[in-house]
Amino acid sequence: MRYENPLHLAEEAAALDQIADGRVALGMSRSAPEIAQRGWEAFGYRAEDPRGADLARANFERFLAAIEGAPMAQAAPLGEQYPTSCAPGTPLRILPHSEGLRQRIWWGSGTTASAQRAARDGVNLMSSTLVLETGQDSFADLQAAQIAAYRRAWKEAGHSWTPRVSVSRSVFPLLSERDRRLYGLAASGDQVGELDQSPTTFGRAYAADPDALVRQLQQDAAVASADTLLLTIPNQLGVDANLSIIENFARCIAPELGWVPSTRGPQEQDPLLL
Repeated sequence: MRYENPLHLAEEAAALDQIADGRVALGMSRSAPEIAQRGWEAFGYRAEDPRGADLARANFERFLAAIEGAPMAQAAPLGEQYPTSCAPGTPLRILPHSEGLRQRIWWGSGTTASAQRAARDGVNLMSSTLVLETGQDSFADLQAAQIAAYRRAWKEAGHSWTPRVSVSRSVFPLLSERDRRLYGLAASGDQVGELDQSPTTFGRAYAADPDALVRQLQQDAAVASADTLLLTIPNQLGVDANLSIIENFARCIAPELGWVPSTRGPQEQDPLLL
């Protein structure tokens, strides 16, 4: 959100949501650390925070207000040669407007505080393969604790609908010698380091035969806490390799975790998305 014009983004999101018949799932965040020093300034934006967190926050709040239909401008006195149906000074919202879009917005959170803020904002929660926190607990347990804090904050906020929560995992089913050769060494444990000047826990990568993967994912506290699992795949390997990973997961792993290929209408969504 540090680089986005919030009103332009709101118009694009609403248009896409209408085209998709209310099926947009739009994930947003401050964005990851970058190589550019205050790169958003090259796009004409200013921030006090050296990471641009204040800019991202202000842009996100304006975006949410815009998709909700809050006035963003006033009708101008155009004169007789440019007739308008709006009286001068009439509040104007962005167009198009897509009803209910806010319920399809997701915020990418890395800390307990930002997860709680997402709950107060009334948006769904995305949690990736890292959290900007460390401790004695495993990555999955830290992430599950963030999810629990989000849901408590959601209940306290008194929103009238039930949100969704997603977690991301790197998962490589090993079904062939080729899979073992390409991904067999990808399995790893949790790692602790630093990202964006914050202590960070990086989650493990899963690589094993299907039966072992199902057991491991069922024992993952955050996967059990979430209702949506997103796959993180190494896109630098190309389309064919990525498609193979997704197909193997969909065929051998996802059904064991409760996923059923969708036969539902556009307003209904599966509990597990690939």
